[in-house]
Order: sequence, then C-alpha cells, then structure tokens
Amino acid sequence: MSETTSQSTDSGRAPTKRARVAIAIGDPAGIGCEITLKALADPLIRPWCDPVVVGDRWLIERCNQAFNLGWNVRPVHDPRQLVFDPQHLNVLDIAGRPEADFRFGETAAINGRALIAYVTAAVGLAQRGLVDCVIAAPQNETSVAQAGIPFDGYSSFVARLTDTAAEDAFLMLRSHRFRICHATLHISLREAIAQITQTRVFKAICATAAATQRMGVANPRIAVSGLNPHAGEHGLFGSEEIEHIAPAIAQARASGIDAHGPWGADVMFARETFDACVVMIHDQGHIPGKLEQGSAGFAIGTPIVFASVAHGSAHDIAGRGSADPGSLINAIQWACGS
Repeated sequence: MSETTSQSTDSGRAPTKRARVAIAIGDPAGIGCEITLKALADPLIRPWCDPVVVGDRWLIERCNQAFNLGWNVRPVHDPRQLVFDPQHLNVLDIAGRPEADFRFGETAAINGRALIAYVTAAVGLAQRGLVDCVIAAPQNETSVAQAGIPFDGYSSFVARLTDTAAEDAFLMLRSHRFRICHATLHISLREAIAQITQTRVFKAICATAAATQRMGVANPRIAVSGLNPHAGEHGLFGSEEIEHIAPAIAQARASGIDAHGPWGADVMFARETFDACVVMIHDQGHIPGKLEQGSAGFAIGTPIVFASVAHGSAHDIAGRGSADPGSLINAIQWACGS
C-alpha cells in the first residue's frame, strides 16, 4: 500500500483529538528511518498525531536530506523539552551508534544495540505519560542477537520494559480485515505445543477482548482456533482442544467474554462474523495476516499502546529511497485510534 492509497482508518474518519506519538526508527541499517519520515509526511497522517521521532539525530537528518522530505528537525536531548507543533519535527536524539563506518544494509551488533536503545527510550516516554502511544519501525533480530541482547520480538521486549509478566503479553497482528492474537509466537513448534495450556489460552482470549474493546468494539466476538487439524476432530487428531482450549473458551465465556470455538483455523478465517481471532501458533496467524498488504503488530496485555510494522527491516533496499511506508501509516492510525 503506497502513501497515496493508504486508508485513514477502518471507518474513514480522523480522530477528534491528536495523539502524541513516539516513533522509534528501528534498525538503523534498515528502512525504518526512511519509512518513519515518509509516513509522517503523508497528508493522511498529519491530522492524527503530534510525533516525536526517537533515534540518532545524524541518521534522521541524513535521511531527511537524502530523500528530500523537507522536515524542519528540532533536536531534543531532554524529553522535558518536547514542544509539539506542526511546524517542526521533534527528534529525541539517542546516541545509539556513531556515524563513522555506518552502512545501510549491514547486519551488526552495533545496530542491534542502537535499535534496543531507541525503543527503550520511546517506551520510557509513554511510561512517563509524555506520549499516548509508541510505534516501532522494523527490527533486525540477527543484529540484536549479535549484540547478545535477549530479544524475540517487540511484544515480549515491551513486556519486560513495562514489568509485565511474559505470560500476560501477546502479539496481535492487525490488518484491514483481521485482528489476530497469537497464544505462542517466536518459539519452536515443539515448544509452542507444550505451552498450549488452559491458563495461557484463557489469558490470550482476555487480552484479545480488552485490546479489541480499546480499538472501539464495545462487545467483541472472539473466535478461537484449535491447534490440530480440524480442531482435533473430537480427539481423533489430538487432545489439546479437549484438554486445554475448549476449557479456556468456557472459562472466558463464564467471565463475560463472547468467545467461540475451537475452530479449525482454515474454517475460522473464512467466517466474517468475528471481531478478533486467537490462534495457537505463529504461522496460523501470520499467514492470513500477511496476505493482506499493510499489516501491523500490536503488543497487547501491556500497560501502554505499542504497535509496529509486520514486516522486516528490508536491508536489501535500505538507503535507496524506495521503501513503502504503507504499513507504518496503518500502524500509526490504528494506534492513535486505540
């Protein structure tokens, strides 16, 4: 989705109040800085938010000039100096990495450390009440791993930053058609199966219901997938549905949540009557979610509104000026509307 065709919201209406948004530029060697500046220059975004871009000032100014975006950059070193006005682009200057020896498209520990510094500072702004939500441009998990930093995606990292128990935080993948929460995420399939318990599935359903309500659906209908083919076919293909998933759905319904299932994931996504879905493993949710252009990821179950794009850092095209900001545009709009 290009900046000229992105949609302003699912309802087509801009918010009545502009949100203050911190945008971390993601991996410095990727497309994050480029798509951040492009997204904020989109005329559809300007009614939505008062932004502060979080990252290395030298990189932001370099991209601003290289891609001829024309931003009047206002560097800030102390968050208390933030002044939001439409004539300037606030940049919280984080010394993530030196400019010397920098190259776009390079996977390196120094870039992983910078990425973590940016998102940590952006989340800190939300924790201090200085912004309403946080958006993160794409990460590169290899660079973070080379830096020796425990990291398996933004959702779990934001949980650690906000002192949220790991088992209470989940990723919701959002597109124009779907809201999909993942009960398990970036772990092996063997480990994911072991983690499918009644407690975990119930927590995923609860987090999904709360997040969907925050996104404007007063009484959401939640569909829950099974783990096995045909949702286990009454135990013929596996017992997780009988032992864990169905009891979690019953527990959710007893607590007042309109939850249904377990469905086979293929059948569930063919239905149009649900406001959100809960899936058991990564690929059940990411395949349908990413078939639609412009998806975004939300960390749900944490005390702050946090969103990111649902694509990678695109090192192969970084620095060329050809990156599409459509997914980041959607992430900003959906977060501001939460």
